[in-house]
Amino acid sequence: MAQALLEGTKLRLVFEVGMDEDGKSILRAKTFSNVKKEATVEQFSQAAQAITVLCKDTLNKVERNDSSEIIA
Repeated sequence: MAQALLEGTKLRLVFEVGMDEDGKSILRAKTFSNVKKEATVEQFSQAAQAITVLCKDTLNKVERNDSSEIIA
């Protein structure tokens, strides 16, 4: 039976930095590595809000990216 071992977690913040000539949002992302694997959704939200206060752009979304090793 295969198992998945969580190796790492990253916090990715996507910001809206402007609009293009067609009226579509221009998005830019910033990724933070070495996030504690045990971090809760609430802790991710708090970290995102704290970082967003320091940025001039509007936060579009917050993502949690986990990577796992699959052991067969």
